[in-house]
Amino acid sequence: MFFDDLPVGYRFETASCTLPLEAITAFAQQWDPQPFHMDQEAAAASPYGGIIASGFHTLLTSFTQTLGANVWNETSMGSPGMTDIQWLRPVRPGDTLRTRAEVMAAVPSESRPDRGRTTITYEVENQSHEVVMRYTAIHILRRKTG
Repeated sequence: MFFDDLPVGYRFETASCTLPLEAITAFAQQWDPQPFHMDQEAAAASPYGGIIASGFHTLLTSFTQTLGANVWNETSMGSPGMTDIQWLRPVRPGDTLRTRAEVMAAVPSESRPDRGRTTITYEVENQSHEVVMRYTAIHILRRKTG
C-alpha cells in the first residue's frame, strides 16, 4: 500500500506467532545475554520467577509480523526512527503474540512530493489479549504517482 492508502485511523493486524523456550534462549545468547532470558535457575530467582523473552526479541518478532502482513513493505523508503517504546508485561516461553497497528499521522512531504511520513502505533498482544509491548514507528512511504 502507498502512503495515500494509509489515512489516519487505518488499522491492521498481523498473524500470530508463538515463542518457544528454545527461540527465547537462543536470541538471548546472541543479543541480550542476561540470566533471566537464558538460565532457568537464575530466572526462577529473578523478579520474573522464570525465563522471559528479551524486549528486543519481542520488538523484532512484532516487526517481522508486520512485514508478514505486507501492508507497506513495497512502498517503504526506510524510517527515521521509533518513539515511545514500552515493554508492559513479560513475554514467557509458549506465549503467542499478535501485533495490531493504527495509523496515527500521515503527512505528505512538502519538499519531496513522491513520499510521505506515516506514523503508526503498534500494540503487541499475547494469547490472553494482554498488551505486552507498545511502540510507535515513523515510516517514509512512496506516494502514488498520477
